[in-house]
Order: sequence, then structure tokens, then C-alpha cells
Amino acid sequence: MALRHNVLLFLCISPFANALYKQWIPDTNFENATNWDKGSVPCGNDQVVFLAQRKVSVYVETAHTIRGMSLPMDGQLILASGAGFSVREGGDPGCGSGVTAQFKDPESLKWFDPSLWVAATTIDDLHRGTHQFCVHEESVPCQFDDVVFREATSFRVDVSCDHDVPVKSVSVLGKKFTSSSEFSQYLSSDLGKLEFHGSSSVSIVGSACGDITGCICDNSRHRDEICANVKCDPLECKKPLHPVGHCCDVCGAVVDVQFSSNFNFESYRQRLQHLFLSLPKYKSVLMAMSKVSKEQRLLGVIPFKANEEIQVLLLDQETGQEAGKLAETLARDVVQDVHNQGSNFGITSADFKASSGASSSEVAGNSAGVVVGAVLGTLIGVGLLAVVIVLYRRGFVKLPRMPSLPSLSKWKNNSEIGELGGPMDHGFDNPMFDKPTMMPEVPGLYGTEAMNSITLTQMGVHFVNPVYDETDFNG
Repeated sequence: MALRHNVLLFLCISPFANALYKQWIPDTNFENATNWDKGSVPCGNDQVVFLAQRKVSVYVETAHTIRGMSLPMDGQLILASGAGFSVREGGDPGCGSGVTAQFKDPESLKWFDPSLWVAATTIDDLHRGTHQFCVHEESVPCQFDDVVFREATSFRVDVSCDHDVPVKSVSVLGKKFTSSSEFSQYLSSDLGKLEFHGSSSVSIVGSACGDITGCICDNSRHRDEICANVKCDPLECKKPLHPVGHCCDVCGAVVDVQFSSNFNFESYRQRLQHLFLSLPKYKSVLMAMSKVSKEQRLLGVIPFKANEEIQVLLLDQETGQEAGKLAETLARDVVQDVHNQGSNFGITSADFKASSGASSSEVAGNSAGVVVGAVLGTLIGVGLLAVVIVLYRRGFVKLPRMPSLPSLSKWKNNSEIGELGGPMDHGFDNPMFDKPTMMPEVPGLYGTEAMNSITLTQMGVHFVNPVYDETDFNG
């Protein structure tokens, strides 16, 4: 009973669904050294240059001394309290001889680049840097996610695709937009146009995931845009896996979890985090847990419906021949935990596949393959027979005549089988063994004389052979 109470308490304190906070990483801040071609923030003897034909908004956090500045034709400087620019007479002795520092072009930064986002389950985790690993499609904001652009930052992001991009909310410069109409007004402002550009726009749906078992991200329609920004690494494992929602094959393990209506997505994610990933031996393993729709196949061949499952992707940091082995060990532990405690969490079953070729259903898979082969062979045979019958009945196919068999009444039990092949050939005449009726009439050959020519004596058998001379056989 104590275990059951702990389980119920764990479910009650956990979040309701699997929505995440997704934060944009790049910025166009003046103080960010990576935004400058020289790799450092301009100082008092430097000439600052912004590309004239590029649109950009730049957040300036502090006061700066520079030699001069070339501004773009369409841009904004967002000055924080106390921020600004000045020119010092005689220059800055600590800045050296001075260089021309050019601000990098931010036009290539795309919304659908998974590497430009980080995810967290709470806003506090986001601020602490406690991030969640996700498959590529879910690294980009999903329709139930809260999108966050850091408060003291400026940015420019290209939102180009064939559809509008729905999200739950958007936070920009410390202001959170939860209304579609309000955010549309912001996008039409001068600052909004500098920050968001491209063929599509971000729309706010404002609704959270209403399913305690989790919600599907639904970024598969943007898969082409997402995967176009991903470069896959070469792999050395035996049988690389291709998880749902991921752009690349991986070395690791995938656990597929089947669940019931009382399954709690976020509770189970926290259980895996605390029960396994907190252990020292699994510290290097990355886990991406998501609700996915998988196509079910009859006998493993014929698709007939889609089924919702929980996919747990496990990747370790090992390389070469060791890649994926630690993830496989963890997958086995997760499946064993489901067998022992899964019913307490609304889990009905679980199985895993590993890049080593191992799986929890490999024996069943082999048996299924044999059954499928036999069934398909039978179906093909029956189908061909049916086609032949239909063609025969319609006159398109004629069956060949079968040779007639001889009548059984003509078979006899005696040794004379001449009727089957004509007159019987008896070979040479043997006067000793052939019947008298089959021999020509030879006077005296089978008469009394011949019968009396065989006598028994004490010395043995004595007989007269009309073909040879008289012979004695003495025993």
C-alpha cells in the first residue's frame, strides 16, 4: 500500500502534460563577441560597420566608446538604461591601433534549425540551464510549447515554410504574448518586422496540451525544412535505428511504450530521470521522450491503422564499436521496470530495439517472419489456382488430355501376361522344365522310359539325361 500511495502522490505533484519551454539561442546583441567578424566587441579606436542593405535590430546593454559608426538603411538600436555611444578625443589607449569591426549578417538564422533552440520542462529549468534533449522535430517549437526570446536581447529569425507556425505563447523582451491578435499587432510593428521575417508567420493558439497521456508535436509537416538544417554524422554501429521525428539514424536504443488512459506523460518522464538517468553509470546517456503515431502492420507486412505510443530514445556518448551499448543496457533496465511496476503507471507493455541488433522481441519477430512467409505463399497459391479456374471456365485455358489407364479387369493373377504385349516369348526349349503341352511331340521323351530313368540308391541319385551322357551324382 505504501508504494501505491507514493505513486499517486507522484502523479498529483507532476505537471499535467508534456508541453515544453523552447528558447531561441542566437541574438543580435552588441555585447556578444560572436556577432562581430573580429571575434571581439568594438572598443574606442574601432570603426563600427553595419551592412547598409541588411535589416537588423541591435540591443545595446551598456555604454561604449568608438571611433565612428556606419548604420544600416533599415535597423534599430535598442538602448537599455544607461547604454549609449560616445567618441573619445585622442582615442582609447587600451584599444590598440583600432580596426574596422563589422557586424555579422543574421539573415541565415532559421526558425526550423534544431540546433538554434534549447528546451526545458519549466521556466526555472530554462534559466538554470537544465535542458531537455529532444528529437529533431521536437527541438523546434511545437504547437503546445511556450516560445521564449531572452529578455535583454534582440534577434532576427527567418520563419519561412509552407504553413503558419502555431505555438502556445511567445515572450519577447520580457513581454509574454498569449493572444493571437495582440501578437499580430507586434509582428506588424517596425521592431517586429526586424525580428521576424520570411514567407510565413508565427501564430499563437494559446491552448495547452489537454491530454494527460501527452500530445503529438505535429511538426512532421515541417520535416523537410527541419532536416534541411541537420547534418548527420557517419555511424559505426551494426544496425542504426531511425527514431520517429529524428532526421538521422542513430547508434543507441529505442523503447516503445504502450499505455492506457491513466498514463501520465510527465510523471513517467520524471520517473525515468530520477530512477535511471540520475545514476552515475547513466550520467552520459541522453533521453528524448515523446508521444508518436506509429503505423501498425498486419502480420508485420500490411498497414491497417496508426497507433499512439510513447517513444523513449536513448543515446550515449560512446563512439566506435562501443557506441550504443550503454544505451542498450539502460533500455533493458527500463523494459524490466515496466514489467515490474508498469501497471502502477498506466503502462500495458514495452519493448526495445538496439543498434547492436538486439531487441526484446527478436524471437517473436523470427516466428512472425516464418508465419508471414507461409501465409503469403498460401495466398499466392490460392490466388493462382482461382485465376486458372476462372480462365478455364471462360474458355481461355484448355487443360491437356490425360493418358488413359489400362482396365483393371485385364490384369490376371497368373504369370501369363501375353495379352498386354502380344504373343509371349518363351525363349529356348528346356525339356527338363517346360510343360509337355508346350513342347513339340518327341516320341518317348516324356514316356515311361524317361520316368524310370531316375533311381535312388545308397550311393546317391542316379538319372539319365537325354541331352548329355549318363551322369552319376554321388552325395
